[in-house]
Amino acid sequence: MIYGYARVSSKSQQDNNSFEQQSQEIFAKYPNAKIVYEQFTGTTTHRPVLDDVVGSLAANDMLVVTKLDRLARTTTEGIELVRSLFQKKVSVHVLNVGLLEETAMGDFFLTVMLAVAELERNQIVERCQAGKLIAKQDPDFKEGRPRTYSNKQIDHALELLKSKTYKQVEELTGISKSTMIRAKRAAQGFSTSVKVL
Repeated sequence: MIYGYARVSSKSQQDNNSFEQQSQEIFAKYPNAKIVYEQFTGTTTHRPVLDDVVGSLAANDMLVVTKLDRLARTTTEGIELVRSLFQKKVSVHVLNVGLLEETAMGDFFLTVMLAVAELERNQIVERCQAGKLIAKQDPDFKEGRPRTYSNKQIDHALELLKSKTYKQVEELTGISKSTMIRAKRAAQGFSTSVKVL
């Protein structure tokens, strides 16, 4: 059985990744393919339709996608998925890459893709480190995420807590209950990362 999988992040997705475009490309190569469709953002790991298809694939079946990014969020995730399908004796055809099977050529493609994924990760780390070094030259640089609220805003919220509930203060200030609790503990000299018994 040949299954096609088409995914879009939004109903209006264009840029050659619409359901219609993906279907045309899959049917052009495999007219008898059974295509399933899913609308899920690329940042979401859990994709119910894909999970169902992968679960139903059996030996000698084939899964067809137009591009690897339709199948997985990252190259590494795609490789892991393809390898798990190889173990089930399922072949995978990524139309813009080629037919991936549990053969020497299939392993070669996976190895190259894994190397590219590793290179991409290393380049991201290098760019982050270079950006941090530049940022540290600023005398006002502070490590970690920038604070959402100023000390003055937090102090005001804590003052309001003396006469109001957390919910009331949250509605008035927009500062979450968890933020106020952490600030209150910090003000009392407790560590915010250690549970006090």
